[in-house]
Amino acid sequence: MRKLSYVIACSLDGFIGDEHGDGSAMYRFLDEEFLDYLRTELPDALPTHIRKSFGIDHLENKRFDTVIQGRASYEVALREGITSPYGHLRELVASRTLGASPHPNVEIVADGLTSRVRALKAEDGGLDILLCGGSRTAGALLEEIDELVIKSYPLVYGKGMPMFGTGLDLKEFTLESLRTFGNGALVRTYGRKR
Repeated sequence: MRKLSYVIACSLDGFIGDEHGDGSAMYRFLDEEFLDYLRTELPDALPTHIRKSFGIDHLENKRFDTVIQGRASYEVALREGITSPYGHLRELVASRTLGASPHPNVEIVADGLTSRVRALKAEDGGLDILLCGGSRTAGALLEEIDELVIKSYPLVYGKGMPMFGTGLDLKEFTLESLRTFGNGALVRTYGRKR
């Protein structure tokens, strides 16, 4: 069974961005040490244009072959004219409002997202599935998330967009690894306690 891994950047108080989802305040922590970690440990989780800028777009995927993101996360790329932000992966976007896909590599999932994710997880072979953003999408898929990879930056937003949509039942995860960086950032990996 393939895993669904939610790889997300957040503040110390659990926000992935301000009230509008803007997480650009966290960019200041993308120093050489942290970028080296991303290039070596999570290259598949980087958008294709970032992989190109790092000179690693030629590498085969080693961890993920599919990505799921919410509409708002996808629209960040669309505003930049990028219709297939994760062209090195099979892309799914959860949206009831986007309509037709603007790119042949992007599948729009308007209904039945949980069922679609369960079908993806049940596929034979392949690599794992990346969930890369969207508070509401992560909340909707919480039951299906097998792993959390939380890139925590030493910032406190005070308010903003939470990692998960609100109104969720309590779920428990087990800490599997912790990586610290000189700039104060942490990467915590948790496995789902079932």
